[in-house]
Amino acid sequence: MRDDQVTQAVIRSGIVAILRAPTSDGFAAVADVLVGAGITALEVTLTSRGAVEAIAGLRRQLPDTVAVGAGTILTGDEAKAAVDAGATFLVSPVLDKALVAASPVPFYPGTSTPTEMYEAYQAGAPLVKLFPAGGLGPRFLRDVRGPLPQIDVMPTGGIKIEDIADWLLAGAKAVGVGSPLIGDAATGGSMKALAARARHAVSAVAFARS
Repeated sequence: MRDDQVTQAVIRSGIVAILRAPTSDGFAAVADVLVGAGITALEVTLTSRGAVEAIAGLRRQLPDTVAVGAGTILTGDEAKAAVDAGATFLVSPVLDKALVAASPVPFYPGTSTPTEMYEAYQAGAPLVKLFPAGGLGPRFLRDVRGPLPQIDVMPTGGIKIEDIADWLLAGAKAVGVGSPLIGDAATGGSMKALAARARHAVSAVAFARS
């Protein structure tokens, strides 16, 4: 599933906005703001209560051009529930090659070493999540992409908005950004502030790709 349309949409967005909160009640409003600012890939983490229902709701609510995926996928049952709800991609913090191979939609597993990244690529992952990326830094990705340029990488975890351009310039195809982007918007925080952060993030992608 290398050049699939969903992964191309994720790469075009440049940012996967990670929606994680104690409950998914606020995700619909957050998603509207993010999409309005130009972020067109969203990941709903299964650690948020009501996540599967939220995925189904977002698929009804948002245009087909928005990729809605599920995160923190650790089991086949979780993967099936998410896909049945309409998730168009799946993300995991770990590498389970059997899950990657069995997934009916693009599966982006978590890796943190060149060996894991290559194993994920060999298993068929069209995009490999580098996690947690913040402590490794863009230089790590640049060094890995020297000998492994064929692997498309999505750094996630500990990435601040001001780091986005550096990661993309280091060779990342997209970045996963959670709390530095979402902030407290999913739990009653300012939507105006969320919109400003989202526009800043989208501008960083445009700068890196210009």
